[in-house]
Amino acid sequence: MHPVTLHVCIPAMNERAFLPETLECLARQDIHEFTVTLCVNQPDTWHDIYEKQSICENNAETLEFIRRFNAFPIHLIDKSSKGNGWTANEGGVGSARKTAMDAVVKSAHPSDLLVSLDADTVINPGYLRSIRSNFQHHPSAVALSVPYYHRLTNDERANRAILRYEIYMRNYALNLWRIACPYNFTALGSAIALRASAYRSVGGMTPKKSGEDFYFLQKLRKYGTVLTDNSEKAYPAARFSDRVFFGTGPAMIKGDLGDWESYPVYHFEIFDRIRQTYDAFETLFNQDIETPMSPFLRALFKEQNLWGPLRENFRDPRKFIRACHEKVDALRILQYLKTEQSLSQKTDEENLREYLIAFHPDAPCIPDSGFLFDTATVDTLDQIRNFLATKEELVQKKGSW
Repeated sequence: MHPVTLHVCIPAMNERAFLPETLECLARQDIHEFTVTLCVNQPDTWHDIYEKQSICENNAETLEFIRRFNAFPIHLIDKSSKGNGWTANEGGVGSARKTAMDAVVKSAHPSDLLVSLDADTVINPGYLRSIRSNFQHHPSAVALSVPYYHRLTNDERANRAILRYEIYMRNYALNLWRIACPYNFTALGSAIALRASAYRSVGGMTPKKSGEDFYFLQKLRKYGTVLTDNSEKAYPAARFSDRVFFGTGPAMIKGDLGDWESYPVYHFEIFDRIRQTYDAFETLFNQDIETPMSPFLRALFKEQNLWGPLRENFRDPRKFIRACHEKVDALRILQYLKTEQSLSQKTDEENLREYLIAFHPDAPCIPDSGFLFDTATVDTLDQIRNFLATKEELVQKKGSW
């Protein structure tokens, strides 16, 4: 049997201060059957833009650091030196992640594993071993969305921002589990692993300037099983960053300025309406009925006959229901949530409180009616985050709500 090698793929931009700790974590891994591919990247035009000079210099220092690094071999992909950077139609963390993975897959054995990591993420010594063991115990799985946990910092503003962002993510994920959504995973580029064979089968990663992890995991889920439980976590950095258009760093920046509109605590009743739509799929195989999501889906797809073509193409009820889930995928669910949330008059604080009362009435962290995110202490926010994280870990281990 071919010995499995894990290929760690890391995009890096403006990461000179953070990368050494991540590489030190890799040097301390308790297995040695892994490689590291690192893509240092930026648009080539930045060399001629005064405001971007600090990033150009940081990337140059990162390249020099990697070339001197000798704890283990690193395959370096230079997409940042003048003449090597992204062109106008390229760029972003998605392109960097894809470039690293594409380079690895050219020679990887089908049974090898690709491990997507970020240059500011901390992992324990058993991290790579845990991923390898997980895939060995789940031979039919194609990918793994690794559990995550953001470490707090010495910066209160950063702590407040990351805790609120993580509460948003945990509430979102727990409600997806509650309604038995097939896309019940959190997409973090710093916490994804997959089989090399799956990467080839789905046609690789689609490069996007941001959100490539979300679309990539959605594509993998349509192809096969995505695991969500793992004995080790990834610990991404909690830092203000505008290197991407959306995600953790930009969310923290916007949130620090008081703008959480893009990252709300969705009310659980919106998820209930998605579940009611799921429950209608079996009936829809035989006849058209109205579902809570029907008006939204008709407007989104600009079609009145939502389910007829699927009936024609999928004559088996199970295949039809799967096709419905692929039509109402993670992106459509997120779009529906945002649309419905925009019509609600309830605050994020009310939505959080009502979720906890409805599903975790014994929780020690249910906020009172006067609770506000902006005035709550960091300790209070951390208590809520930790409670939600614990509940999410329990459903991940159980495999259901």
